[in-house]
Amino acid sequence: MAYHRQQGVDTSIVRIFNTYGSRMRAHDGRAIPTFLRQALQNQPLTVFGDGSQTRSFCFVDDLVRGLILLAESGEHLPVNIGNPDEYTLLQLANAVIEASGAESSVTFEPLPTDDPQVRQPNIDRAKELLGWEPTVPLSEGLRKTIDQSGRDRLIGKTG
Repeated sequence: MAYHRQQGVDTSIVRIFNTYGSRMRAHDGRAIPTFLRQALQNQPLTVFGDGSQTRSFCFVDDLVRGLILLAESGEHLPVNIGNPDEYTLLQLANAVIEASGAESSVTFEPLPTDDPQVRQPNIDRAKELLGWEPTVPLSEGLRKTIDQSGRDRLIGKTG
């Protein structure tokens, strides 16, 4: 923001929340890549805690559409781009099992002490300023991720 004011350069500030889709790294430590890697190998999916903590997941196509709208908008204040739909991690694990056709089960491990209970973006500014909101539901995004990425990439066998 200061750079925009001082230099007159057209800038945009975006806050990106929990994006997933093709080209994810299988071992990046996030829930969706981890669950997909485990499910596609028919391993148990590891959920920390009781799985009741919630997260919001934005499919990459929705993110890119939001970024383009923001870049074209002339808006210089921060805008959140993410999906406000919340899922428990247990719901996510089951959605990944269903989307992948896996026969995996779910196992539970102790919850790390610093793990937040809720992560959910407020996208009101994106809706108001850009007319943007996500359109790809989680189940569809998971299927697209599997189809576009391929099994080997999602289990970490290729780049």
